Amino acid sequence: MSKYDELYNRIRKEIVSGQLLPGAKLPSIRKAAMIYGVSRTTVQNAYFALAADGFIISEPQSGYYIAYRKAKEADKITQTGKSNIIYDLKSGSADKNSFEFSLWRKYMKNALRQDEKLLSYGEAQGEYELRDVLSDYIREKRNVISSPDRIVIGAGHQSLLAILCSLINPKDTVSFPDKSFVQGANLFKDYGFDVKYRFKDAGIIYVSPSHMNETGDIMPNKRRIELVEHSSEMNSLIIEDDYESDFQYNSTPTPSLHALAGGENVVYISSFSNLLLPSIRISFMVLTEELADKYKKQIYRYNQTAGKTEQIALSQYIRDGHLKAQIRKTRRFYTTKTKAFAELLSEEFKNAEIEISENALKIIMRIPFCKTTDIFEENGISVLIESYENGILKIVLNTSAIQQNMFHSAIKALKKAIF
Repeated sequence: MSKYDELYNRIRKEIVSGQLLPGAKLPSIRKAAMIYGVSRTTVQNAYFALAADGFIISEPQSGYYIAYRKAKEADKITQTGKSNIIYDLKSGSADKNSFEFSLWRKYMKNALRQDEKLLSYGEAQGEYELRDVLSDYIREKRNVISSPDRIVIGAGHQSLLAILCSLINPKDTVSFPDKSFVQGANLFKDYGFDVKYRFKDAGIIYVSPSHMNETGDIMPNKRRIELVEHSSEMNSLIIEDDYESDFQYNSTPTPSLHALAGGENVVYISSFSNLLLPSIRISFMVLTEELADKYKKQIYRYNQTAGKTEQIALSQYIRDGHLKAQIRKTRRFYTTKTKAFAELLSEEFKNAEIEISENALKIIMRIPFCKTTDIFEENGISVLIESYENGILKIVLNTSAIQQNMFHSAIKALKKAIF
């Protein structure tokens, strides 16, 4: 057996066995020659053969990456729980170029130098310095008026909703706009609440006005006012998840429900996952005065779930003005990506209807389709399938998780799946 065959079989076995995962980058030809002790020509021929057989793909000016598996091989890997996805056009994870890691590391290192603060457990409600800076931030950005004493910090929305569930009447009905927030709905069910969808007379209304549904629609001002008035008449509680309010590119700025209601009957929740990184799990909740009083009386029941070090770092990061700069940068960055991908789609899919969502983070594509929808994953792509009726497929694409140098190959894989 030639050295080229040996190298081909070795890499192929590593791919099929799952040791090399989809999307993983292979060493350059020069580096691989050094690792395997063979000539560059041997490596090049092995890579060419692997690409021809569909095991790897070549990205211009980037290198070689592990591709999706064929049916039998994919089944073997799927049984181990490993994903076959190369092009993530669904999750909304962050692009590494959207965030200045070196700057964040600076603030984390500074927080770690504060020895005295780190010797104690974090405050159950969240570090006061972060709540203080958040009080100023939300007043300026969203006209949400709140003292630091009414703000509660937590690691993600679920931990905050668990606190909220313990403060309100579990006999109430909770209305969600749709079934996309599975974790939130299940949490309310676990606490004994009756969960319904689009239920007008619910005692608790959970809504994300800046991201109403999977296609990124924004609640118009008229509807916001109607919802606030309805809540006041019915004495119902609104939980306003201000998800992606900083990403309203294609519409005029809209007021928060909390501001429209003057803080009455509205619990405001937000986070920094989309502005910074999903791994920075810091969310916050602004309680009504009544709920804040109730929370303080039983604060001994709660532990802080967000890291103290990250809270200290974030408070100084915001105070120094970096969050505002990050918002501007992220807006420009993701707007450019969305528009660029939409333009490429329009060039390749002449028979498709393509539009950019109201928040400019997603692309909605309608196209004739006659296959089963699992064809996308088989081609290494994850997409959100909004609907598939009468031979027309409607998918929602989010480009935030893939880098721009992979756009062409992602569209090529998408085209192969559809046609």
